[in-house]
Amino acid sequence: MKFSRIKRTLAHHFLPAGEHLEGEADVESSSVARIALVNATVYALVVVLLLFIAATADVLLMLFGGILLAILFHKIAHWIHAGTRINERLALAGAILLPLLALGLGAWAIAPDIGDQIGKLSERLPRAAERLREQLMQYELVARVWESTNQLRALAPDDSDTAQYVANFFSSTLGVFGNLLFALVVGLFLSLQPALYIKGLLLLVPSARQERARQVLCATGTMLGNWLLAKLASMALVGVLTTAGLMLLGIDLALILGLIAALLSFIPNFGPILSVIPAALIALVEGPERALYVLVLYAAVQAVETYGLTPFLQQKLADMPPALLLTMQVLFGVVAGIAGVVFATPLTVAAMVMIRMWYVEDILHKRPAGAGEGAH
Repeated sequence: MKFSRIKRTLAHHFLPAGEHLEGEADVESSSVARIALVNATVYALVVVLLLFIAATADVLLMLFGGILLAILFHKIAHWIHAGTRINERLALAGAILLPLLALGLGAWAIAPDIGDQIGKLSERLPRAAERLREQLMQYELVARVWESTNQLRALAPDDSDTAQYVANFFSSTLGVFGNLLFALVVGLFLSLQPALYIKGLLLLVPSARQERARQVLCATGTMLGNWLLAKLASMALVGVLTTAGLMLLGIDLALILGLIAALLSFIPNFGPILSVIPAALIALVEGPERALYVLVLYAAVQAVETYGLTPFLQQKLADMPPALLLTMQVLFGVVAGIAGVVFATPLTVAAMVMIRMWYVEDILHKRPAGAGEGAH
């Protein structure tokens, strides 16, 4: 549908007056050539756009992260304004400063413990992994596979050294902090002047469709805000339950392991699996039974989060088929790596809102159940 509109627009400039895109019996060969040129131009523009997105995927994802932060700030500001009736500007300032202040105070309060536990975790994980390897090597099949792997590794050129490892570590760490800083700055600018950027986007839309585009943007922002608040509450619950459970089991480094579980729970499907690995390895040092208890604990926390809290918090959100979410995570992971997997869920939420409103409602003229939710 959009391709045909683009083709008609280009044809308006390329084709002389009176000639049409539709093939007619009296169309001259020159007109056919121009139509082919229009088609080729449209497809070339699409290819260039896709290549541009693939080449700048990391930057675009960090930009999307900034948009999520701006939505979060405005959601908090709305709550402050509704509860206190203070000026909207002051409410927005409070919405920006309060989370940053809370993070700063939290980091100051637990930084010594977290720093100490991070150091211990980095020391114990290699020992735990070695303990696991020794236990697995007792099985003949595992021993053969391990030996074959070592032989292949010996044939490969060893071009790694300590200096290169340290350089890669610091470059990747600085890259992560740089991306986070970029997303934060973008979020601050967007939250301070949202109307300016929305108006700029609407200028790219034909005048007759600008009001509908505004509705779609508002509905998408509302849905993302609801999803983000629900996800943050879910992450907090996972962190608290995991930390408390590990403490009850007597597992060392419960605080840092709970924090890891909370952060990784932002990523559906893969996050919970990744979070259990360090905890299980640490528990394995104390015995297989302890590792089994940890696995049961993480499974129980995941069950509470998946079947208890998430459905309650996301009542106003559109149902997201698990197969669709997993597929989107894999696709975005292939295109943009870890960042793609992290942002796959909110991107899917936004895409579902836009497809529902622009395609299902406007083109197919259907209105799904609950379509009005989140549009205000």
